[in-house]
Amino acid sequence: MRPALIAALAAVLGLTAPAVALDKVKFGTNWLADPAAGGFYQAVADGTYEKYGLDVTIVPGGPQANGGLLLLFGKLEFFMGGDMIGNLLSAESKLPLVAVAAEFQKSPQILMSHPGVGFDTWDNLPQANPVYLGAGAINTFYAWLRLVYGFKDENIRPYNFNSAPFIANPRSIQQGYVTAEPFEIERQGHFRPNVFLLSDHGYSTYATLIVTNTGIVEKEPDLVQRFVDASAIGWYHYLYGDSSKANALIKQDNPDISDDQIAFSIATLRGHGIVDSGDAETLGIGAMTDARWKDFFAKMVEIGMVDPGTDYKKAYTLQFVNKGVGLDLKPK
Repeated sequence: MRPALIAALAAVLGLTAPAVALDKVKFGTNWLADPAAGGFYQAVADGTYEKYGLDVTIVPGGPQANGGLLLLFGKLEFFMGGDMIGNLLSAESKLPLVAVAAEFQKSPQILMSHPGVGFDTWDNLPQANPVYLGAGAINTFYAWLRLVYGFKDENIRPYNFNSAPFIANPRSIQQGYVTAEPFEIERQGHFRPNVFLLSDHGYSTYATLIVTNTGIVEKEPDLVQRFVDASAIGWYHYLYGDSSKANALIKQDNPDISDDQIAFSIATLRGHGIVDSGDAETLGIGAMTDARWKDFFAKMVEIGMVDPGTDYKKAYTLQFVNKGVGLDLKPK
């Protein structure tokens, strides 16, 4: 009997089709719940993952979390990578991890300075002293800044997620995330800092990568495609639609985050084109290109972060992106 006829008979007789089992997926974030993961929370909250046959559990990260290890040992199906460095190092070590989408076209990494004291332009920042940096920044983006723009190692001071030293010293600069630290500086220091997005000055990494195990890509490509597509749609809905249910889930996982912080972060993601800019404007959210990976790989080789013999193309695949998914959801 033809499927259409079966469906018609079922409707007449009041029969219901058996529920289709959803594929269970665990997705780990790399930090506490906040709008930097908003599109993923949105796809849970508004049922987008479910429409794509997925039952997604978001596992929030934090300072002590290691999502890469959880992914390697099969405790997660997908992980929210920070930037491309992690995947390049995985390729160097021949680990079976691969980036399948890049939700952020621009890294949210920034430097901040005080206004009106001689550091209002990018060109003047290398003269600022001290420079407050986290330990992970010194051999990554600051090494690149040192090479390309002449920033100085002797000016480095430790940044331990406390901006009080920066607030107190008007001649200092500090690293941060565009969605986080500027909000806190304005709240605590009562001034609006100058914000310099590293991506706008040549630091070409993608961020908020969707990373998975190569075994999943090989054995379950349909699962990967559905997760990538549904996540992109989640981001369109989060940025341009009603994000209230997603924000409620974020606050459930992270009760310390305020409504003001959430609103600031969403406006910042939009205003700086963190998610939806560049190639994403024509290829869809999550877009990646070979040229961009090659460019950033060369930068990391130049600063000695990655071995030049690394097969960097093992770090990513374009199999699941650049299909224009969700472009119709963007406001005209």
